[in-house]
Amino acid sequence: MAHATQSVSAHEDVVSLLRDWIAIPSLSTEEAAMADAVEQHARTAGVNVLRHQDNVAFWIGEGDDTLVFNTHLDVVPPSKDHPFDPFDPVVQDGMLYGRGSVDAKASGAAMTNALLSLAHDGWRPQHGRLMVALTTCEEGGGMYNGVQALRPHLPDISAAVVGEPTELQPCVAQKGLLILKIHAHGTTSHAGRPHLGDNAIATATKALQAVESITLDREDPHLGPSTMTVTTIEGGTARNVVPDHCVFAVDIRSTPAYTHDALITQVETALAPIGNVEVEVYSNRFVPCATPDGARIADACTAAVPDAQPFGSPTASDWAFLADVPAIKLGPGISERSHTAGERIEVAAVERAVGVYRSIARHYFGARDA
Repeated sequence: MAHATQSVSAHEDVVSLLRDWIAIPSLSTEEAAMADAVEQHARTAGVNVLRHQDNVAFWIGEGDDTLVFNTHLDVVPPSKDHPFDPFDPVVQDGMLYGRGSVDAKASGAAMTNALLSLAHDGWRPQHGRLMVALTTCEEGGGMYNGVQALRPHLPDISAAVVGEPTELQPCVAQKGLLILKIHAHGTTSHAGRPHLGDNAIATATKALQAVESITLDREDPHLGPSTMTVTTIEGGTARNVVPDHCVFAVDIRSTPAYTHDALITQVETALAPIGNVEVEVYSNRFVPCATPDGARIADACTAAVPDAQPFGSPTASDWAFLADVPAIKLGPGISERSHTAGERIEVAAVERAVGVYRSIARHYFGARDA
């Protein structure tokens, strides 16, 4: 492979790179200009580069053991009351302001700088490759996801670090999201002759009570219990008509203590005695995630962050699309600042992240090569 031709030392220009990237408005589905900037930056550095649509991956090393640093290129739309132009990054009192500064371009810039500075140092993983994959459409929540689209074009992934704001603490578990729609069916009639009909709303009421009576008693050590909440209900077409259909949505925030299939079975079992009820799986993509015990990537993160406090996250991320490999969610920034008008990150945290990602890579492959 080609060696880096651009001088990139550890921490050099990571803040300038982040400022350049914040200045590119990259809303979900509108990441092309951002992908162009990433691709050009990586190609100028002389590393291997692959682009699929607006998803960009670049790497060093040639072995089969592939460690991927992944985060997303897209940002949410600006909020009201930003203290500065959201796409004109400003540094003030040691803080860098701008949309995407926390979620998650700081992770992307630090991951990029970490890989390119390692390349500049002449470091290569023995028996493996270190890859950065910057992908699209994490924030939009639509059916297209950049990680899913890119993975078939990548080698098999051995482990991953997902860049999201965790204050550089290792997140070892993440809740999933399962959305069910419960359809209650009946027979329509005039409201003046209700005995001729079968009221779907009455059936839905029984179904709703059955759902709320379900007990999810298994708890995850980092995430606690799964939760099941009825969030919307629709039924009826007119005040004088017995409705023949009523539907309500159930929002399930799952943990690794239950598979989604097990949760669906519990709901179907609870509803079976009622009759005239159908369970629709509306969304099943965001599975719960957990780092396997003894995973090499977990040990590498602990070595890189000696004061690590592993925790579980209630928020979803692209980890859901890497759930089949050992992974850790870790990045600079405070999660609560994501998507806010005052989104900002400490400059020192971005610079520290470069060293943490470099250390993770070295420890991960060092354990393999030992």
